[in-house]
Amino acid sequence: MHFRADKKNSKNISLNEQVGFDKDGNEITFLDILKTPKPDFALDIHNQNNISLLKDYFKVLNEREKEIIIKRYGLNGEEEVTQKEIAKEMGISRSYVSRIEKRALTKMLREYIKNKNESI
Repeated sequence: MHFRADKKNSKNISLNEQVGFDKDGNEITFLDILKTPKPDFALDIHNQNNISLLKDYFKVLNEREKEIIIKRYGLNGEEEVTQKEIAKEMGISRSYVSRIEKRALTKMLREYIKNKNESI
């Protein structure tokens, strides 16, 4: 799956878009997040004091996606849990949790790109 940024069509996005910085000051892209076995996405955003910005993108998620993202990244005071633990709790497979998580992150990326392009 590869998307390219295109100002004319907000459905085309780039997984190489910068979305934050790691604790060492290196740029973080959504592709980095999706490739990482245990992404520090929420932690990186929080470290930049942009957790409220992250929550703005929750509006594009359905309830199941929101629940999984909140649990996976320990948002809203929740403890960070594994995909396996979420799967057991929700009665679905770990691979399904993984697919939902990736779909949710992609939706959030699209919303981020859309907002970024609208502000240009």
